[in-house]
Amino acid sequence: MSRQAEAVWDPAQYGVYGDERFRPFRELVERLGDVAPRRIIDLGCGSGEPAATLAGRWPAAVVEALDSSPEMIDAARAHEIPGRLTFRVQDLRTWDGHDADLIVSNAVLQWIPEHLELLPRWTDALAPGGRLAFQVPGNFAAPSHAILRELCTSDRWTARLGHLVRDAPVLSAEGYLDLLAGHGCDVDAWETTYMQTLTGDDPVLEWVKGTALRPVLTALDATAADAFIAEYRERLRDAYPPRPHGTVYPFRRIFVIARRT
Repeated sequence: MSRQAEAVWDPAQYGVYGDERFRPFRELVERLGDVAPRRIIDLGCGSGEPAATLAGRWPAAVVEALDSSPEMIDAARAHEIPGRLTFRVQDLRTWDGHDADLIVSNAVLQWIPEHLELLPRWTDALAPGGRLAFQVPGNFAAPSHAILRELCTSDRWTARLGHLVRDAPVLSAEGYLDLLAGHGCDVDAWETTYMQTLTGDDPVLEWVKGTALRPVLTALDATAADAFIAEYRERLRDAYPPRPHGTVYPFRRIFVIARRT
């Protein structure tokens, strides 16, 4: 997951609820079926676990994993396999590759406003028959995100945080299908909503601390960040009340696999 937004990323915080975060990636890879790529590019590799999974699934392939966050790449290098799996810092907006059999992008594109222009370019970097596979969150209308936007534009916070608010930064599954089919690809696109049950104190807050809340925490000093989190926490508790079995957090994802014909 590339961190193209202006934020400092925390691999440890992102790893909270790691099994739940990793599930959409596993299902995306399973949907690829019996392909046998020789060269795989992971655009937005985060802390490296997805790229390591790709290297394990296709042991004959060379995997190049890229991310814009130095913090994430530092963590990812623990997974390196000399000659087979490498990591490097790269702004995905300027990546210019070619002859890839598989390009994977896991929970990245929502951070890159220009990604609608990048996707056709990435499919051009595929070898004939190669595939571009990505998944992004589709839950920008969820209370967790709506409350965050409301707070950022409130009288108390708008001067410091209002510039971070943006419209839903991704298309629907149908929108991505139209975009990439129009570029000559065969496209498989679908959506899934996971009814996740999270445990622990304020679990939805802990979840968003690893993702959507990162730009806010980067923009504020420690005292202001604590004040913002206190206000956000109370509203999240109302929106996501704990149940006897845990706190239910619906998690909608959008998946796309485009094959270059």
